[in-house]
Amino acid sequence: MKIRSLHAAIAMAALFPSMAFAHTGAGHASGVFHGFAHPVSGLDHILAMVLVGLLAFQLGGRALYAVPASFVLLMAAGGALGIAGIHMPFVETGIALSIIVFGAAVAFGVKAPVAAVSALVGLFAMFHGHAHGAEMPADASGLFYGLGFMLATAILHVSGIAGSFVLATISAQQSDVLVRVAGAAGALSGMAILAGIL
Repeated sequence: MKIRSLHAAIAMAALFPSMAFAHTGAGHASGVFHGFAHPVSGLDHILAMVLVGLLAFQLGGRALYAVPASFVLLMAAGGALGIAGIHMPFVETGIALSIIVFGAAVAFGVKAPVAAVSALVGLFAMFHGHAHGAEMPADASGLFYGLGFMLATAILHVSGIAGSFVLATISAQQSDVLVRVAGAAGALSGMAILAGIL
C-alpha cells in the first residue's frame, strides 16, 4: 500500500466514528482533550504503544511506518465499535496480552514479514480502540475524540521509535541489548497487568 493511500485510509478511519455515531455537546476542544488523555492515562496503553514503536524500530525499513499505521488505523475501527456500543469480548484481556506479545517480540528480536507483524499489531489495536471508544464521554464529539486518541497513540509510537534511534546513535550494540531488556520488562509488566497485580 502506498503512503498516500495509507494516509487516506487513516483519515477515513478517523472520520468514521463521527460520521456513524456522532455525539454533540462539549465541542471540539473537549473531544480532542478527552480522546488524547485516554491513552496516556493508562499504563497498559502506554506500554503497548511504546512497545509497538520499539518493535517497528527493530524491524526497520517499511515497518517504521507500516506497523504503527496499522495499529492506529485498526484502533480507530475498534474505537468506532466502542462508540457504537457494540460489544467486543475479552477487551481487557486482549490489551494485557498485547503488552505481553509485543514485549516478547521485542525481547527476542523477532524478525517476521512486515505484513504479518502489522496484522498482529492491528488485531490487538482493536482491543485498545474499543476500550477508548467505550469510555468516550457522552457529550464529546466522536470525530474529535477519535482524533485525540489517534494523536496520542501516534506520539507514543514515535516516542518508542525515537528512543530506540537515540540509543542506536550512542551505541548500536548496547542499544540492541537495552531495547530487548525494555521489551522483556514490558512483557513482564503485561503479565502483572493480566494477573491484576498492576
